[in-house]
Amino acid sequence: MQPETQEVQDGLHKPAKRILLVEDDDNLAQVYQTRFSAEGFDVRRVPDGEIALASAINYKPDLILLDLMMPKIDGFDVLDILRNTPETAGTKIIMLTARGQDADRKRAMDLGADDNLVKSQVVMTDVVGHVKRHLENS
Repeated sequence: MQPETQEVQDGLHKPAKRILLVEDDDNLAQVYQTRFSAEGFDVRRVPDGEIALASAINYKPDLILLDLMMPKIDGFDVLDILRNTPETAGTKIIMLTARGQDADRKRAMDLGADDNLVKSQVVMTDVVGHVKRHLENS
């Protein structure tokens, strides 16, 4: 019998880890959703910071991939609010941004981001690897 089959039969099958993808670029969001779904994650995408705050409470993600530059509420403010909300304070948050300035990275880490990835400096495999690594440690 294969190990995966045994896990399911023994009732040990774990539910898919939940990722909340906060990204306003529809095309990029679709690429991320497709890849993370193929990797076995349960992915929910929201296009702005305002919806992200409500979704973080209702969806209860294991990890949030958070864009920095978004309409309504930017990623820094979303991160700050999530870290100061009891229901989301311990959720893993990876900033995924087009901005690569050291000041932005420092601010994200100071506000409590678990990681900070610059879109132009990583490929999809890198992002998936970072997500998996953070979820293994949770």
